[in-house]
Amino acid sequence: MVESTLNYLADLGEKPYFYLYEPPPGTPWRNTKGDRRRVVIHNARGLAPPPSLDVEGFRLTSHATAVADLYDANAVRDAYYREIEELVRKLTGAARVVAFDHNLRSAAKAERRDDGVQPPVRFPHNDYTERSGPQRVRDLLPADEAERLLASRFAVINVWKPIRGRVEALPLAVCDARTIRGQDLVESDLRYRDRVGEVYSLRFNPAHRWFYYPRMRADEAMLLKCYDSDRGRARFTAHTAFDDPTSPPDPPPRESIEVRTLVFFAGES
Repeated sequence: MVESTLNYLADLGEKPYFYLYEPPPGTPWRNTKGDRRRVVIHNARGLAPPPSLDVEGFRLTSHATAVADLYDANAVRDAYYREIEELVRKLTGAARVVAFDHNLRSAAKAERRDDGVQPPVRFPHNDYTERSGPQRVRDLLPADEAERLLASRFAVINVWKPIRGRVEALPLAVCDARTIRGQDLVESDLRYRDRVGEVYSLRFNPAHRWFYYPRMRADEAMLLKCYDSDRGRARFTAHTAFDDPTSPPDPPPRESIEVRTLVFFAGES
């Protein structure tokens, strides 16, 4: 168990937004303000029973990739996506899994403007909303196929793992989905050049319970539920990078990859 400060969303008089490209002249990159709160973040290792996707909204698993270079976009899309689809299918029992997107994160590489690499996100958020989860299926699949698949249970599950070494700096904290209330989730726009996405930013609630897996290794992966059409299961699992006070001085920068998957369950509503 550690204590750290998380940068929640302060209340605004308008819908929060974030630009993912240089905004028009005179427009700020974002209109949000932080609400810094000191919270306890519990060690999830050794919990019995271990956290699960359908209860807490996250779980840890072993995964050693056969891909030699996870910064190689072609190798990631051609081989790593297939690994992740099989991993999610195996762990969830889903009828079909489609990996469709990934993020590479490293503060050091982002500062050097290495192509496609972003810094860790340091505010609590959930990648999809009640609206944008199903919309992503409609964006990516033919209309008739999308509507047929959305008639049954559907989820968005992210798979997050270190690229190398143990994570000593800016590990990922996840909020137990059972402790998140509807009023804590604030629809927020992500403004791309060609479209507008929507995520949930998180308002502070003292009931939130935060967890992390200290010193995650490159042969481990964390699955996070970012949407589930089944209201009887964990649906939204907010997460954020945070400063771990037990990290050593001058730790190596965290390098991680996160793959997003569409997960379809045949015959479940």
